[in-house]
Amino acid sequence: MFEGKNILITGGTGSFGKWMTRELLKHNPSEIRIYSRDEEKQADMKLEFGDERLKFIIGDIRDIQRLIEATKGVHIVYHAAALKIVPNCEEHPMEVLKTNSMGSWNVKQASIENGIEKAILISTDKAVKPVNFYGMTKAIAEKIWVSKEFKSGTKFAVVRYGNVIGSRGSVVPFFKHLIEKGKPLPITHPKMTRFLITLSQAIDLVFYATENTNGHDIFVPDIPTCSILDLSRVMGGENYPLVYTGIRPGEKIHECLIQEDEFHRAEKDKGYYIIHPYAQYDCEDSREEFTSENARRLNKEEIVELLRESGWL
Repeated sequence: MFEGKNILITGGTGSFGKWMTRELLKHNPSEIRIYSRDEEKQADMKLEFGDERLKFIIGDIRDIQRLIEATKGVHIVYHAAALKIVPNCEEHPMEVLKTNSMGSWNVKQASIENGIEKAILISTDKAVKPVNFYGMTKAIAEKIWVSKEFKSGTKFAVVRYGNVIGSRGSVVPFFKHLIEKGKPLPITHPKMTRFLITLSQAIDLVFYATENTNGHDIFVPDIPTCSILDLSRVMGGENYPLVYTGIRPGEKIHECLIQEDEFHRAEKDKGYYIIHPYAQYDCEDSREEFTSENARRLNKEEIVELLRESGWL
C-alpha cells in the first residue's frame, strides 16, 4: 500500500505526524513530505529521524497555492494539521475557523487539483454533537471532506477517535507533570468520562481506513472509555489530593463518537465502525449512539495496563 509512494502529512511535526512518519518508514515509501508551519520543530524532527526519504516543507494550510505546490506528485495525503486546544479555540474562534475548516477545504482542493489517490482527514470525537468551537470547526471539516460536491478520482475518508494517550496537551502528560510537582489534580466533574486510545491504535485505524475506504466514509474505532476520576487515582494513588474545578466552557461530561443519524448508516468490521454516506445498514450494535457513557468502561487494572503499554507508567 505504501511501497514506492509519495506521502504528505499536514501537521507532520505533531504527535500524530511523528508517530505516523515512524510507522510509514517501515513500509518503504519513496518520500514522506512533512508540511507544517514551525521551522524549529521541523529542524528537530530532521535531526531526530535522519532519514533522506523525509522532505520538510514550511507552509500553512491556509495557503492553497503552497498546498498545490506541496502535493504535486503525491499519492496519499494525511491531513492532521489543526488548532485543537479547546480554551484557546474558544478565545480565538476566527483563527480556528480559518485553519480547521477553511484549511481543510484548501487541502481537499489541492488533493483534487493534483489527482491524489487517497486523502485521510484526522478528526476527533469533539466533532460529534459539538459544544465547543474546536469541535464545531472539525465537524465542518468532516462535512467538507466527505462532500460529493465535486467529482474527483481522489478517495476522501475521515478517521475519528478520542483522546490519544500522551499526545501534546492531553490529560495523561498533564496529570503526570502535576504529580511530579506535587500539585493536586484538577477534576472538572466526578462523573466525567473520555475515550482513550493509544498512538499505536490510532495508527492501526488510519492504516485500516487507507486500505478499505471507498471514498466519502468515516472510520471510528470500537474502543473502551475511562473515568477521569479513576485515571487520576491510578496515576496519583488513592489518596492523592484532588481539586474539583467545575466544567469548563465548551466541555462535555461524556463524549460521543457516533451519533444517532450515523448509526443508521454504519457497519462494523474488525473492531471498526464504518459510517457510509447516505446508505442504510443493520448495525449489529443496539445502541442509538456511541458515547463514553454507554461504551465499555475500563477498570483500574485495565487503565494501568493501557498506561504501561503507552509508556506512561
